[in-house]
Amino acid sequence: MQATTNQAHIEALKDSKYCPLWHDQPDIRPDTLPALSQDESCELLIVGGGFTGLWAALQAKERCPKADIILIEKTFIADGASGRNGGFINSSLAHGETNTDHHFPGEADRLYELGQQNMTELLETFEKYNIDARYESVGETEVATNQHSVDELRKAYEEGIAEGDDVVFFNTVEMQAQVNSPTYLAGLWYKGDQNGIVDPARVCWGLKRVLLELGVRIFESTPLTDSLPLGSDKMHSTCLGHVITSDKVLMATNAYKNPLKAVSRTTIPVWDYQIATEPLTPEQLETIGWFKTRHAIGNHANMFHYYRVTQDNRITWGGGGAVRYYFNKGTDFTTQADIPERFEQLSKEFFETFPSLEGIKFSHRWSGIIATSTRFCMVPGSTLNGRVAWAVGYTGLGVGATRFGARIGIELLGYQPSDILQMQFVTKKPMPWAPEPFRWFGVRFTQNALVKADKNNGKRGLWLKLLDAMNLGFTC
Repeated sequence: MQATTNQAHIEALKDSKYCPLWHDQPDIRPDTLPALSQDESCELLIVGGGFTGLWAALQAKERCPKADIILIEKTFIADGASGRNGGFINSSLAHGETNTDHHFPGEADRLYELGQQNMTELLETFEKYNIDARYESVGETEVATNQHSVDELRKAYEEGIAEGDDVVFFNTVEMQAQVNSPTYLAGLWYKGDQNGIVDPARVCWGLKRVLLELGVRIFESTPLTDSLPLGSDKMHSTCLGHVITSDKVLMATNAYKNPLKAVSRTTIPVWDYQIATEPLTPEQLETIGWFKTRHAIGNHANMFHYYRVTQDNRITWGGGGAVRYYFNKGTDFTTQADIPERFEQLSKEFFETFPSLEGIKFSHRWSGIIATSTRFCMVPGSTLNGRVAWAVGYTGLGVGATRFGARIGIELLGYQPSDILQMQFVTKKPMPWAPEPFRWFGVRFTQNALVKADKNNGKRGLWLKLLDAMNLGFTC
């Protein structure tokens, strides 16, 4: 009997399909557009068909309707991190107050206001262009699974109330009434700021439709080989043996290979893995009660999980100890995307959180790459006298922040620039990542220290305290 129990989390994955749940929607998934087949020219070339590239093309068109724009994507729209995340949408631009105060002193209030403005305009865009993003304004909920986390959440609640935030603290009984897990000791529900959940692929595909209607030329299955200056005012970009000549280029490649060294030094690719259950029955929903509140949940931990309910009553589950950085910025999908041990760990941790769901099966498993910067938020920049710009490195908060990153990118290229370009958030250079093998050893050592701290009621060792002093305390 014990052997069977020990294998239950593996059996639950047996018939799962390696495919992002969001991609597996054949009724609404658009056809892949043809690849670049001849030389082209344009005013603005956007490299990357994820959130940043799509939002950049739309905002550039809205600011300059006559702009001639080409967008290229290596595979298909929504194939990168933008179509592989958990669909949590957050108004934060700089990964929290502590991170903001350290890296951009004096700009916290402005960044908060810009984050609120960005989220409002993002949701208005969904409405304006009839994009069915399946947005749900459920806020975000942190749960405590040890006493240290309980104390931290209560402190955060008291600070939030003092600042006038819309927050609710749940004790053990109250939290388990919201979502029934025996591991929950408390919870903190951040109700405001328009935070919630979306279907990320539907966001991408909706933006793709709008861009085509506005006259943007999109070429999928079109990888960039290189992008070089041509004379004093043009760019020469090579794709599939053809050339795109443009006035400007926006690099929206995030974690993927970028020909600009100034970009590649600022981020590393971190793999994250997710699983999704089959749709829960009414009886299964009743055992956990989640269907009544639909909280978007993350546990208060270093190696935290994030999970939510979909509209067809599945649970998606990601993060935790399955997160990995592979040596020398490894992004090989053939060897690193579908690793059984990663998904088995997620499954095991899922059933530890929801033992009442024992026997449920997982329908989908997938993985994706997060671009992590040393400042733990987006990194913008430009070069060649404003001919080339970029916005990369969202570090897990890109579903909402990418729209703002895209705004900065096009403003750096001259599309109605504003005073935000003078902010430290834009002008301050991030610390580059160390070279290999120091980078790999540093990340792995830090991850092990974070896991140890989670097991030790949140107590951080000397290494983490050192990183905290440098504001580099949650590298993984």
